[in-house]
Amino acid sequence: AEGVYHLDNAPGILVATLGPGVANAVNVVANALQDRVPLIFLTGCVDPRDSVEYTHQVFDHVALMKTVTKASFTLVDGAVETVIEKALSLATQGQPGPVHIDVPISLAAKKQAGRRPVRPQGIAKMAPAPGPALTAARAALAAAERPLILAGLEIVSQKADAALAEFARRFGIPVATTYKAKGVLPESDELALGGAGLSPLADKAILPLFEQADFILLAGYDPIEMRHGWKHVWNPEETTVVELVATADLHGMHHATHSFAGDIAAGLAALGQAIEARPVWSNGAPDAVRQSLRRSFAADDQAWGPAAAIQEVRRALPEDGIATVDSGAHRILLSQLWTCEQPHTLLQSTGLCTMGCALPLAVGAKLAAPQRAVVAFSGDAGLEMILGELATLRDLALPVVVVVFVDASLALIELKQRGSGRPSLGVDFGRTDFAAVARALGGKGIDVASRDEMSAAMQQALEADSFTLIAAHIEAGAYDGTF
Repeated sequence: AEGVYHLDNAPGILVATLGPGVANAVNVVANALQDRVPLIFLTGCVDPRDSVEYTHQVFDHVALMKTVTKASFTLVDGAVETVIEKALSLATQGQPGPVHIDVPISLAAKKQAGRRPVRPQGIAKMAPAPGPALTAARAALAAAERPLILAGLEIVSQKADAALAEFARRFGIPVATTYKAKGVLPESDELALGGAGLSPLADKAILPLFEQADFILLAGYDPIEMRHGWKHVWNPEETTVVELVATADLHGMHHATHSFAGDIAAGLAALGQAIEARPVWSNGAPDAVRQSLRRSFAADDQAWGPAAAIQEVRRALPEDGIATVDSGAHRILLSQLWTCEQPHTLLQSTGLCTMGCALPLAVGAKLAAPQRAVVAFSGDAGLEMILGELATLRDLALPVVVVVFVDASLALIELKQRGSGRPSLGVDFGRTDFAAVARALGGKGIDVASRDEMSAAMQQALEADSFTLIAAHIEAGAYDGTF
């Protein structure tokens, strides 16, 4: 559902049976809440009369779902349209997210009198109100010598990428993005600093730049995507920090001098109104950071390994190709290496960081944009969790490319255990013959262990009429020092 949403902007519909169906979907719904995905979650439930004495597969769905949704309703006879209208409005307005509707069995097949088309209630796009706060924010921007922009996932959900790019170019302000917001400014642009979020190596280069800044614009930024190293990076008493967000934040990860909740594109327009552009960053620090990041994540001299595999796939994929990536060490490395010229071309779980997401995201993206190339990147443990989705690819006849990094280890957890001086525990497992599994499930399976093999496999996969799984075999410890 999320994969489709990123391509067509329509709220997803998720349907589950009562009891275990609801429980199995909790992870997906929680991810939708944290990653700003509009989702209508329809579940079956027993009628109130039966729930008094019938307990098989029965628990309180609404009580559970209230913790991971914007709202949870039980459908009411005679008010079905009203509930649906409320659910759609809640799911799509402000911070998009999931809304749950429990459907009693007696109502599931009962016709309702149609009164009017059900449409989400639109809310007018609101710019910051004129006043002392906006005046002070404009003055700080006009005087800034070292301004920076940090753009986040709400730029994507509000489709404010064009407004952001225009604002950054007008004032010459360098832009760093979260992983979810990669591509809102083309990463080939000289103002693009690339993505940031979970890489200590990237933070080493980019955080000092934020400490030098005298003006920071947080555009649709929510630190839910970031590692703890981004906590209280700047001091709003010394640096003017202007925040444009969908709704007021309560996270405590950072503070802002001026915070404006509403429409981000309208906020950018209001902030830049009647201000003349002037030269910024005379010390050339952003260019130095850009070069440092390129050196840190250079893969050209690597004969083989995860970075080399990612680079070969990127070279093979068209500019508008879509990549999805599962959680793990490979995701952090890929999110730093992978270049995006458009938004919605790298899809992942950034708030919840859930495993098993890459393949279903890729399925949705390919369904919504069948003409575009789609590649899903998974770790071997993540793919083993959802091997059944390969059968979904087969049955839908979708020529998605699946790249799985095979090192028989939960590499990110192993790195953390080793880094903290603890022995490895519960992170190693047996090697699966993924290529054979793919063939058994109706697709093509290819094993690779070199750049040339990966390049040839990608060419073959992009020309195939069925899904292709490429098992990239890498050594244990291959991620050491890479991110």
